[in-house]
Amino acid sequence: MNWPIWGRVRNQVTNSRDIQKPHLPATLRDREFQRFSSFIYECAGIKMPPVKKTMLEARLQKRLKALGIPSFEEYGDYVFSEEGRASELVHLIDVVTTNKTDFFREPGHFDFMVKTALPAILQARGDILRDPVRIWSAGCSTGEEPYTLAMVLSEFAIGRPDFRAAITASDICTKVLQTAITAIYPEERTDPIPLNLKKKYLMRSRERSRSLVRISPKLRSLVTFRRINFMDDNMGLSEKMDIIFCRNVIIYFDKPTQQTLMRKFHKQLRPGGYLFIGHSETLGGLDVDFKAVASTVYRKE
Repeated sequence: MNWPIWGRVRNQVTNSRDIQKPHLPATLRDREFQRFSSFIYECAGIKMPPVKKTMLEARLQKRLKALGIPSFEEYGDYVFSEEGRASELVHLIDVVTTNKTDFFREPGHFDFMVKTALPAILQARGDILRDPVRIWSAGCSTGEEPYTLAMVLSEFAIGRPDFRAAITASDICTKVLQTAITAIYPEERTDPIPLNLKKKYLMRSRERSRSLVRISPKLRSLVTFRRINFMDDNMGLSEKMDIIFCRNVIIYFDKPTQQTLMRKFHKQLRPGGYLFIGHSETLGGLDVDFKAVASTVYRKE
């Protein structure tokens, strides 16, 4: 497939989709739901209250069908076995995670980063940038956030020849990470991107009927994708970060899990580093040494 740079080609979006309801192979009983919900909380920190039972049942039915397993009880026995933990656990986590994101979502954060955070970080470092400014998009989903960061940082670098940036993007869900790495999106998903940046950083498929675009190689080269589970004691990041974006993620965790995660983020940030969380989130009630510097923006003193 060829990917020319963004051009003046009429957008064609297909709105109709054939959706088939999955076959219902079994019913998830209360004791099985409790078994799964406890296991998911232990492995991924995600709370599954009883109101999520129907949702979990519908999502897991797809795994039962894919594996040819006739009941949730047998599926549970498989997942909790040594073989299942090695091969199926990642798929179980994939089906229970929620992945909602957009390009330039909550745009005020990117304005604050450019106008306040980056100048403060560069001033603290001095004139010579021996290391790139390191940014972690934690909970990156299908990649819209890290690629937005790549666009914003590329524009910030214009006229600053010494400026370098490196973006680490992570998620626990392997399915969305594969989409992010491929960096191909339906054209309508890119509507929030300003037109001048579309022309500069997006490539359009020559197969016009498909209405697909791909992120340019320049931006893709700035982002390294990794699967990271926040519940792991060692998340495998050797480099300290200057900025962490973890937006609309901690709302799925209870207070003790939020507390643990924020302490990990605090440890991972360089002194003076910034943490961005979602506009529906707060660090209120958590015992962490962050100072609020703007709405849902915090700094490590």
